[in-house]
Amino acid sequence: MATETQHHSVNYLDKSRLQLERCGELLGLGRSMLDRLGTPDKVIQTYSPIRMDDSSIRMFPGYRVQHNNILGPYKGGLRFHPAVDIDRVTALAMLMTWQCSLVGLPYGGAKGGITVDPHQLSLAELERLTRRYTSDMVQVFDPHKDIPSPDVNTHPREMAWIMDTWSVNHGYAAPGVVTGKPVAIGGTVGRSNATGRGVAMALDLLLTHIGRDWKGLKVAIQGFGKLGSVAARFAHEHGAKVVAISDLTGGIYREDGLDVPDVLGYTKAHRFLKGYHEAQTISEEELLYLPCDVLIPASLGGQIHAGNAHKVKASIIVEGANAPVTYEADRYFEEHGVVVLPDIFANSGGVIVSYFEWVQGTQQLFWTEEEVHQRLRSVMERAFGRIGTNVEKRHLSWRMAAYVEAVGRVAEALALRGLYP
Repeated sequence: MATETQHHSVNYLDKSRLQLERCGELLGLGRSMLDRLGTPDKVIQTYSPIRMDDSSIRMFPGYRVQHNNILGPYKGGLRFHPAVDIDRVTALAMLMTWQCSLVGLPYGGAKGGITVDPHQLSLAELERLTRRYTSDMVQVFDPHKDIPSPDVNTHPREMAWIMDTWSVNHGYAAPGVVTGKPVAIGGTVGRSNATGRGVAMALDLLLTHIGRDWKGLKVAIQGFGKLGSVAARFAHEHGAKVVAISDLTGGIYREDGLDVPDVLGYTKAHRFLKGYHEAQTISEEELLYLPCDVLIPASLGGQIHAGNAHKVKASIIVEGANAPVTYEADRYFEEHGVVVLPDIFANSGGVIVSYFEWVQGTQQLFWTEEEVHQRLRSVMERAFGRIGTNVEKRHLSWRMAAYVEAVGRVAEALALRGLYP
């Protein structure tokens, strides 16, 4: 099972600030501005007591970090995972600020979650935990201030519970308080596969830019959840050979390409990849080192680090997960000519379509799935154009090209608005 690497201990917040420092040098930002950009506005921590099915009571720590709202309301996912802690959530909130800025959304960045393995809870326990956490955050979440959305191990079901809990506490239905909801209660078509579709679109834009074709492209995808499975289907349909995929039970590999529809059918029936016999069994870590053209780490953060970057054979890495490539590994790839399409662009499809959902809910005017897909493509094309210009004119890596665009916009807004009081 993938863990956010422990034998190469990663302080995500320190690494995020190192990236910011590099970007600050390129932009010529002063110390005071960098301090503002590197520090969250607010950090909220809760401890939710939950009555378990056996009548015992357990305490679960929960977090919400609001990084910066200079461009608009805080926006960011909620993850339910044992590795959730304050530093990690703060680093991810900062990434959300850069992501929203990069793709031109009127949002600031936030992130939240609960330190829990949801697979160890019953459905009733999970619902009680989600609703209690929401009650503890009832003054934090708000359609005009802070709008959560799905992340690792959270889905439309949890978003529905959050919307209902918040609405009951306030006495009116508020579909805009959360995105990623079921369509029946104000969600948008196209949201459930938006992040995976966005990753595939990002790769498609890069391939066009560098003059390569999908046909015969060998792709390996670490993580086969709501992101990795959609990206795998897209790649397969466009003629790529998806040679390997993995989930928390392990991975499968076939040199001449997997039958992706068959694998999707298997996981729909059995939930996980374990037991799939039409391919060679590999570990999640082995997948990272396979001979392939494109590697999509879409599992958890810190999977590619200083200790294993040299083993990666792919010439293109598309960050599906948040921060799967550590700062040191990123520098290694930069020096060795490996293209890393950064998370703040590559996995922005989810927040872009979340914004569309929020807009539709606010206006009570809903779009077709085709309209959602077209608007997503349009937003990603504009952002990719700005990044590509920075790569070519400023001779930057793809990550630094994206960061310069994203951080520069936030810094400019902070300077223009000034400091109150």
